[in-house]
Amino acid sequence: PWRSPEAEAALEHLRLDRLLLMPAGRPAHKRRRALAPAEDRVAMLRLAARSNPRLEVSTLEAGGAGVTFTVRTLEALAAAEPADYFFLMGEDSLREFGTWREPGRILELARLAVARREGTPRAPLRGALRRHVVFVPMPGIELSSSAIRRRVARGASVRYWVPDAVLTYMDRHGLYRSRRTRRT
Repeated sequence: PWRSPEAEAALEHLRLDRLLLMPAGRPAHKRRRALAPAEDRVAMLRLAARSNPRLEVSTLEAGGAGVTFTVRTLEALAAAEPADYFFLMGEDSLREFGTWREPGRILELARLAVARREGTPRAPLRGALRRHVVFVPMPGIELSSSAIRRRVARGASVRYWVPDAVLTYMDRHGLYRSRRTRRT
């Protein structure tokens, strides 16, 4: 079965019982970016996660209308199931964290688990942020959703980058392909 090295690294490093995978509905910081429909992103995550019982897909954000904010999602999670939460993000997102809606409240609700990519300079941590961030070392492979989308758009292979079932789904639904690379 296919395994996500990043998910496995987070589960192991943070000693988690489960990792909740949650595709965003319409993230505030990606308003201008064209996203695949939420139902397609949920379906692909379910296909990718089905071989790992510690991965769970949530539709909390994807099922709603309008712009989604991390702070509201964390508040809903905490109200439904009080726990010590980590919010896993890429280091690129950490650099923008101060521009997010209510970053202080987010830090009250969860610790930030930041995926570190090999060879990238560490994001500077100031003030309260320093106490609320744990860096999660990632395997030495350059794999990101942005890189996958770019490769698909230009017609390059993403085999072994995503599970075969997800690749089949993307092909069947024509996701992420540019007009030049769409199959007819």
